[in-house]
Amino acid sequence: MPKKRQILVIGHNDDGCTSEHEKIAYETGVEIAKSGSVLISGGLGGVMRAACHGAHDANGIAVGIIPQDDPVLANEFCDIVIPSGMGLTRNFLNVLSADGIIIIGGGTGTLSEICAAYLHKRPMVAIQNTGGIGEQFIDKFLDHKENVRIIGANNPKEAVKLILERIAK
Repeated sequence: MPKKRQILVIGHNDDGCTSEHEKIAYETGVEIAKSGSVLISGGLGGVMRAACHGAHDANGIAVGIIPQDDPVLANEFCDIVIPSGMGLTRNFLNVLSADGIIIIGGGTGTLSEICAAYLHKRPMVAIQNTGGIGEQFIDKFLDHKENVRIIGANNPKEAVKLILERIAK
């Protein structure tokens, strides 16, 4: 049996996450589950929790790679919890576990994951009109190396479609 695709969803944590971000993240989780892919997240609140909730409700698999060493700190929608005990260094683990990344808003933690994904040439799609750090890089490279262009998507369904296309290349 071939390996399942693994899609990392990153963005605002509880601080800065609005009800609109939660709705978009939930729908993204649903679309990831419907595609037969595994949802990877940082396993905590905000966009992470909402995306896991969507995948869970759509009978998908949600993996949370949390920075702490206690699995009970993960959100209740994670089917699999990996307590890294690595603090924010776990952002590299999140990225390296993913075949592709979907960005929903986000702050500096999200930026660190975007940079890690860029360094490791992981395809990225940012959902437009979600604000935050992700939107600032739509249709751009992070530097002169031009490793990966961050693609913009209008909605969760399009984001999943685009990331799956880029993973397949």
